[in-house]
Amino acid sequence: MKDNLINEFDSLLKKSKNTLIIPHKNPDGDALGSSLALNFFLIKKGHNSLVISPNEYPSFLNWLPGQKKIINFSLNQKKAISLIDKADLILTLDYNDLSRTGEMESILTSADIPFVMVDHHENPKSYADLTFSEPQISSTSEMVYNIISKLDHSKIDSNIATCLYTGMMTDTGSFRFPSTTSKTYLIASKLIDLGANHSKIHQNIYDNYSFNRIRLLGTCLSNLKKIKNLPVVYTFLSQEDLRINNFKKGDTEGFVNYGLSLKNISLSVIMIEDKLQNLIKMSFRSKGNFSVNKFAKIYFNGGGHHNAAGGTSLKTLKETEKKFMNAIQECKKDFEA
Repeated sequence: MKDNLINEFDSLLKKSKNTLIIPHKNPDGDALGSSLALNFFLIKKGHNSLVISPNEYPSFLNWLPGQKKIINFSLNQKKAISLIDKADLILTLDYNDLSRTGEMESILTSADIPFVMVDHHENPKSYADLTFSEPQISSTSEMVYNIISKLDHSKIDSNIATCLYTGMMTDTGSFRFPSTTSKTYLIASKLIDLGANHSKIHQNIYDNYSFNRIRLLGTCLSNLKKIKNLPVVYTFLSQEDLRINNFKKGDTEGFVNYGLSLKNISLSVIMIEDKLQNLIKMSFRSKGNFSVNKFAKIYFNGGGHHNAAGGTSLKTLKETEKKFMNAIQECKKDFEA
């Protein structure tokens, strides 16, 4: 992380007092953890700082320190818009395109105040006045740790440590994804020393399934299919599958990773029907050289990282499955690389 960017950020912070932190729509552990951690830090530095989430976040994150003070834009638009009007600095965390904020996009686009982007995904857009973009870093939470450490490491307390550890743990698949480096482990160790209870955090995230979520996972695994002669598996969940199992936001988090636990599989995909938004949500995970970022971008209006990406389809579930099968056949040589 370049010192000149830290100095520019420090200068922006000194010029502002009313700061807003905005994660992406459907925030995950990294988006929420990094946002809450930075929010705690700014409050300690004397800022009037708040987190505005575009919409609801998964229930398995509702224990995080500071989460009760998050403003949910989808439920309280009037208050959120008023806060944006009064803000003199907006920080966007864990995304690099304002379209990732959903209904907030038009409001943020028209806001005439400085923006700071902190993100670890590829190909950032140019909306921010100051951009921290490091796709090689494991998580936005790791980036936020680096930023806070350079600004004032003494301000990191147990709340900040807990939020950052949560973000790093969830975005690295419990520190097992290729983006996890020795520095990631070193930072995690420091966060534990600063008060993050790693076993409790893991329990809160991963050992907190509802009975319906386990049943939904069973359905997901029952729908799993393998593409003949290729190291590819995919699964799907229809709207009816979700209804029968009383789906709640966040219930399918991590389901796509189960396919990669199979021997000799290097690509796993999940397709989830969302009739409310009239689209199919897709998640892609890979091992090795196959770039799901490239695949999602070319075929399914998405993107992300080399080994983890998301996308969407406006076709039906059956049509999306057919399109996916055709796309895989077009890319089958990539599995030989």
